Amino acid sequence: MAERSTAAVDVADTSGEEPLTAKAGKATDDGAKAEKVSGGEQDAARTDEQRAQATEAQPPELHSGHKLARRYRLEECVTRLDGFSSWRAVDEKLRRAVGVHILPADHPRGRPVLSAARSSALLGDPRFVQVLDAVEENDLVYVVHEWLPDATELTTVLANGPLEPHDAYQLVSQVSQAMAAAHREGLSHLRITPGSVLRTESGQYRIRGLAVMAALRGITCEHPQRTDTEAIGALLYAALTQRWPYENDAHGLTGLPKGVGLIAPDQVRAGVHRGLSELAMRALINDGATASRQEQPCTTPEELAKAVAAMPRIRPPETAFSTPPPYQRTGYQQGNYRQSSAHNGQAARQTQPVPTPPPPLQSRTGRALKWSVSALLIAALGLGSWQLADTLLKRENDEDDPGNSQTGGGRAKKPTGKPLAITGTTEFSPLAEPFSAAQAHNATDGDPSTAWVTGRFKGWANFGNLPSRANGSGIIVDLGRAKDISGIQVSMYRPGQTVEIRAAAPSATDPTKLDDFSRHLSKPEKAGDRLDVKLDQPVRSRYVLIRVTELPSDGESDWFRGGLSEIKISG
Repeated sequence: MAERSTAAVDVADTSGEEPLTAKAGKATDDGAKAEKVSGGEQDAARTDEQRAQATEAQPPELHSGHKLARRYRLEECVTRLDGFSSWRAVDEKLRRAVGVHILPADHPRGRPVLSAARSSALLGDPRFVQVLDAVEENDLVYVVHEWLPDATELTTVLANGPLEPHDAYQLVSQVSQAMAAAHREGLSHLRITPGSVLRTESGQYRIRGLAVMAALRGITCEHPQRTDTEAIGALLYAALTQRWPYENDAHGLTGLPKGVGLIAPDQVRAGVHRGLSELAMRALINDGATASRQEQPCTTPEELAKAVAAMPRIRPPETAFSTPPPYQRTGYQQGNYRQSSAHNGQAARQTQPVPTPPPPLQSRTGRALKWSVSALLIAALGLGSWQLADTLLKRENDEDDPGNSQTGGGRAKKPTGKPLAITGTTEFSPLAEPFSAAQAHNATDGDPSTAWVTGRFKGWANFGNLPSRANGSGIIVDLGRAKDISGIQVSMYRPGQTVEIRAAAPSATDPTKLDDFSRHLSKPEKAGDRLDVKLDQPVRSRYVLIRVTELPSDGESDWFRGGLSEIKISG
């Protein structure tokens, strides 16, 4: 691949027809649609000889209902290209949807695809669509990966218009950090496009096809970090302007006018955030040239991630509330309720003034009544003062007498309701891999719009009735040290979840199993949008578990999903 060519980012669909399932696979297929390099430049790894070999190695004749390893049942073919095919399938063992790439074992790219898939699986970063299996058997090579039915391709998102500055900031921040982590492990993508980036319902971005997509397409590059950085810059450019930063149209976006060259996003569209505009240019112009406004170019995802972190944080837009109409007095309140206007243009008859009543209790009987009431008030005040003093004296005597003290030394402290600082959060998943460990902090970041979200399960609200999810899931909150806890407030990602709260012993260190949380702070109960727990007596602990045992419906028939938006603990 040419270092500064558009091969890494400027591609067009040349398949000549819609995919076999044009609608079903848009958000969750593998993104390996037929593409060509524009501008007359050739991909360094896709020579004519390799193209011929890939074309001759036709994908195996498979059909819906075919099973791989007696486990993966093929459902729909979403891509058939260059001797390989990609499918939506069902993992019958774990009862979940998956994606599968299939090649003949003698395909020239079979071995590189297996090697890339296994390397990607070892990374285990939740910001990437995970490779679940990579196998060679029965003259076939196939790679199984996650299928995210609740995610949307960035291509679809941009079709509705450019992103808000906060969303564009989150996009470049999350994608650059994820690719920086991948390059630290020696992995590159080389095919980052709007079709390879997915946005989940919780606002997180997931990257699919790490290393695997380039291997499937036979792409190599001498400077992979620079290529991936330029591709991320193109994503940011498109997110800010809804235009592709090259002359050719691509990914459903219109290219720049011919002959103009690469111009900054804030010159393409009014109102573009200037800092993000400069960042896009620094990532796109990364071959040693000076980027816009004399800023140094970003040549690696690590440099781009640091440049994003150095920017002032862009906060999400505040919710707009309409101003209520001014309060108007009714006719009844103005004193003319049901008054008819005078005939023949005469003014309405004015309301007769009410005579002022005489001052009360001015007679002899009234004066006597006032003195009687005053005497009763004085007597009641004296009696109350005496009772208060007697109560205080008894309490002092009880505190001085050790025989009257409660077991454990002294009286229990009443809760003060003071918020306790949370120093760490981890996902509770003792029997299986975490759903989204990297998003656990979303439950305590003070932002209700972010959340930790579980996976989707079909058929059973108790996490699909799977043995690996028998203990449910949830969030473990770390207070840094043992503290007195008097209350817990939990905002739910979705109402209808069955939740309980437990605490570990004060001396516990790094508890992970359910038995480690032996003290029950609340019974399992179905919660609405929020769960408030007030303790009669403070409980001392460092670790608190908010455990979800049953999930609510996610809106589709027989599918379930839950999560936690915000957790607050008071002392």
